[in-house]
Amino acid sequence: MKERILIAVAWPYANGSLHLGHIAGAYLPADIFARYNRLKGNDVLMVSGSDQHGTPITVRADQEGVSPREIAERYHNDFLESWRSLGISFDLFTSTGTENHRRVAQAVFTSLNDKGHIYRDKMSMLYCPNCSRFLPDRYVEGICPHCRGETRGDQCDGCGKPLNPQELINPKCKHCDGIPEVRESEHYFLRLSVFNDKLSHWAGEQAHWKPNVRNFTTRFLNEGLRDRAITRDIEWGVPVPVEGFENKRIYVWFEAVIGYLSASMEWAQVSGDGDAWRRFWDGDARSYYFIGKDNIPFHTIIWPSMLMGYGGLNLPYDVPANEYLTIGGRALSTSRNWAVWVPDYLSRYDPDPLRYFLSVSMPEDGDTDFSWREFVRRNNDELVATYGNLVHRVLTITYKNFEGKVPTPGGPDERSDALIEGARKTFKDVDGMIGLCRFREAMRNIMALAHETNRYLDEKAPWKAIKEDREEAGTSLYVALSVISCLKTMFSPFLPFTSAKLHGLLGLPGSVEELGWAVADIVPGQQLMKPEPLFTKLDESIVVEEDARMESACVN
Repeated sequence: MKERILIAVAWPYANGSLHLGHIAGAYLPADIFARYNRLKGNDVLMVSGSDQHGTPITVRADQEGVSPREIAERYHNDFLESWRSLGISFDLFTSTGTENHRRVAQAVFTSLNDKGHIYRDKMSMLYCPNCSRFLPDRYVEGICPHCRGETRGDQCDGCGKPLNPQELINPKCKHCDGIPEVRESEHYFLRLSVFNDKLSHWAGEQAHWKPNVRNFTTRFLNEGLRDRAITRDIEWGVPVPVEGFENKRIYVWFEAVIGYLSASMEWAQVSGDGDAWRRFWDGDARSYYFIGKDNIPFHTIIWPSMLMGYGGLNLPYDVPANEYLTIGGRALSTSRNWAVWVPDYLSRYDPDPLRYFLSVSMPEDGDTDFSWREFVRRNNDELVATYGNLVHRVLTITYKNFEGKVPTPGGPDERSDALIEGARKTFKDVDGMIGLCRFREAMRNIMALAHETNRYLDEKAPWKAIKEDREEAGTSLYVALSVISCLKTMFSPFLPFTSAKLHGLLGLPGSVEELGWAVADIVPGQQLMKPEPLFTKLDESIVVEEDARMESACVN
């Protein structure tokens, strides 16, 4: 039965290019899941957009002496090019800067206000006398009161706890290093506390959540939720739709999560059916939120409480949050420029090797590390020597010795039957793994089948058998081609560019997408295309070059 799947992906701050941590944490797993579900024939909507209202944008604008809008538009376009080049297949990638988003965010705010789920109260805010302004959360730096680590004022980078800037020990203004003072300001608050029991009951029923998500959420709920301010004294963002609050804005963490809904509505308008979004937000539709672990409480506590208060819309079905990707054993840092930036990577290398590396080492249940040495090793030893070599030698031997056509197999044999049966089992297993968002395990099972097929080919040695028993050689090549067809389909959500190329080399009609999540039959006599390598071997020298490039760019 056709399922309706909403794939909601974290909104990146439009203050800098995307790096590998972003891709491994949210965007690649979301794309794999979307491509897989489309191949299955499910009704899929994958949405996200640039978060253009966060204080990281205003910080960058201050540093460059330009407007926040200029920064936001620059990096929004940068994101769009990265998605295209990397093959991240959004149905819509928009931004929080659209009129549509402003309208939807204000409508949700007004609805919650009318129903009594938000209220006005005064709060103590940090004010910088030197800068003559209230300080947004990210403009305040200090010591976390929970873990004693250095952090910013909205959320601790070390322990992950949401913070208010006035909670910090020894706070200082990020802009001028001055010591802020406490002043009162009137704001709106979300009544998070009244949703504590209801959220605990709901979260307790989500047995399919990953342990890190379930444990993180349960800990917060057991500690007891506190009401949280949802407006701020800033000039950049969505205006508060209340008289007297013209100089305040809706706080970014509140309006950004509404982006999943506003993006769905925008997609519906663009598609020509303004109500089309509803089928992804009600009934038995399932919504999956792909995020990094630092965003777990916003998607398992705050956004669900907003949805409960608003009413009539589905709560998240799954939040398959990933852990962090490190580089060379060090945490990625935008401020220190310690990262591999996606545009920079794509200027020198193909997208699928990166998609492969991040898939097979995805930080699903713990932090994982990227190094250029390991990237080169996996490309050369696994993509080139295992999968690429399997495909190329089978196609080359077949094309050369059977007039470029699929040979007719002879009688069955036990070894060949076992490989075909193993391929069927792997296909079924991988189907289940991807459906449960276990992408790393799926990729390793697929590659294990490629290894086994190489062993089969070495045992059968069709390049020798062709001289003595043409039918036996044809049988082993036919079996290998059949397994390669299976591998091609399983790899397609992970490696879309090379899978599309291989689809053509096998002489299959249509496209990968038209075939769907099925194994294309390899038919005797089927015309093959002239073989071409799927992957390029990388020289070991790039390890030194890339390491040196990163070290020279890093600001210590």
